[in-house]
Amino acid sequence: MDNGSTDATRDAVERAGSTSAVRYCYEPQANRGAARNRGVAQATGTYILFCDDDVRVPRNWIAAHLAAHAGDDDVVNGPILNVREAFDEPKPTFANYSRAFLCTCNVSLRKSSFDRCGGFDERFDLYGWEDTELGVRLREGGARWRFAWDAYLWHVKSADEAPLEIEARKAVEKARMARRFLEKHPSRRARMATGAHAVNLFRARYLLPEGYVALCAGLAADQKTPGWLRSVARGQFLDAVYARELVRPADG
Repeated sequence: MDNGSTDATRDAVERAGSTSAVRYCYEPQANRGAARNRGVAQATGTYILFCDDDVRVPRNWIAAHLAAHAGDDDVVNGPILNVREAFDEPKPTFANYSRAFLCTCNVSLRKSSFDRCGGFDERFDLYGWEDTELGVRLREGGARWRFAWDAYLWHVKSADEAPLEIEARKAVEKARMARRFLEKHPSRRARMATGAHAVNLFRARYLLPEGYVALCAGLAADQKTPGWLRSVARGQFLDAVYARELVRPADG
């Protein structure tokens, strides 16, 4: 599924031709839910399988997902192992376990279950929460879930950090989509998952002044800052951006 890329993705798929099982599908709208819905609409199999574009998978990855569905489970998640180098290949440990019902970095599910729930909500048109929201609907609809240790993959997280302004924009978008998520699912579980619980909202309103946020941004952007401190400041800055955006409508 090509969601608005401007590189040679289409050419690479077409060059593969008949030697590849890949079918090219293009969605120009910058919307991950819409793109995935278009891709699933092209699928004809019993199961659909999602992963991200910055992962590597072992040879038995598809087979492991398929085997995990033998017990009639509707949704199967596998371990996601973050690695720094493209060819690091560690094995999963208990630290890689997740109770997330649906994480599109590494998940398979019955196409019939996906279709019955109506697929991804395309109103989640910014970064974040569209897969979590679909997972809520699947769970509430009675879908059976399983975590399959053999269905792991490697998520390549380069040591080169994305520009701070890009990560800040994503934090703002994620907070806005969190508010949309809460409008659909105003449960305690959703509030805890999104950080929209009383303690964090109080912190966002009263304990994250402009001066503190600016200090964190400055330390995170300054290459003279020691690496460990720059990393801490970066995390604190992005957390503050997310939290402050989360409460912005309520604060006018």
